[in-house]
Amino acid sequence: VDLNECTSENPCTQTCVNTYGSFLCRCEPGYELEADGVNCSDMDECSFSEFLCQHECVNAPGSYYCSCPSGYNLLDDNRSCQDINECEIRNFTCTPQQTCFNIPGEYKCLDPVRCEDPYIQINENRCMCPAENAGCRDQPFTVLYRVMEMVSGRSVPSDIFQMQATTRYPGAYYIFQIKSGNEGREFYMR
Repeated sequence: VDLNECTSENPCTQTCVNTYGSFLCRCEPGYELEADGVNCSDMDECSFSEFLCQHECVNAPGSYYCSCPSGYNLLDDNRSCQDINECEIRNFTCTPQQTCFNIPGEYKCLDPVRCEDPYIQINENRCMCPAENAGCRDQPFTVLYRVMEMVSGRSVPSDIFQMQATTRYPGAYYIFQIKSGNEGREFYMR
């Protein structure tokens, strides 16, 4: 008569399967059988692939989970991270005069445009240099400020925005240049 080792002594740490004259040990999903054929140890799923999670894979007993950095939410697929738009959900500390601008993982409070002399402000993002002011002779007629969101993950090179000269002012000449912010030479004009 076969002795059922699984009921009499159960030497396995997890699941015992009786066989004729012997027994086998099995492990739960997320665990692997050790060389002794009896004990089960946690399987580190994170070591199998770096593509399990978009940001960080965290091993857990018998399983794993994905985590996202601060300012991101884990999506329903439990592996992808999505930026939290603090400006959209009104979770920011900007003053009423400032504009909230979402950036990956956080936000920035942008101060209102302030025109430098001899320019005068004509609306919230445009400064004009009056023609009758002698200090405006060699200055651009208007300066327009625009805040643009640049989405990551786009293929490069690609056009970010387009500016076009106008024939509205005959005899005017146009100079387009990147005044600052291109120290790493990431941008160019064409």
